[in-house]
Amino acid sequence: MAQTEVKNGNYSGLSEAEAKEFHGIFVTSFLVFTGVAVVAHVLAWMWRPWLPGPNGYSMVESAQSVLVSLVA
Repeated sequence: MAQTEVKNGNYSGLSEAEAKEFHGIFVTSFLVFTGVAVVAHVLAWMWRPWLPGPNGYSMVESAQSVLVSLVA
């Protein structure tokens, strides 16, 4: 079995500068993705909480009807 050829002392074949550039892009895109996911989860929680109140989801539905009557 042939051994993997190591280029520039690493297995990726990237130079130090290329690896740092890739790492920067990866970290930035990960943070953007995480931020979008957090915003989506907050909006979903505001729309319909995952944990119901003491009276179940009826409390959420009554609050929704009160808001509708206030707006209309």
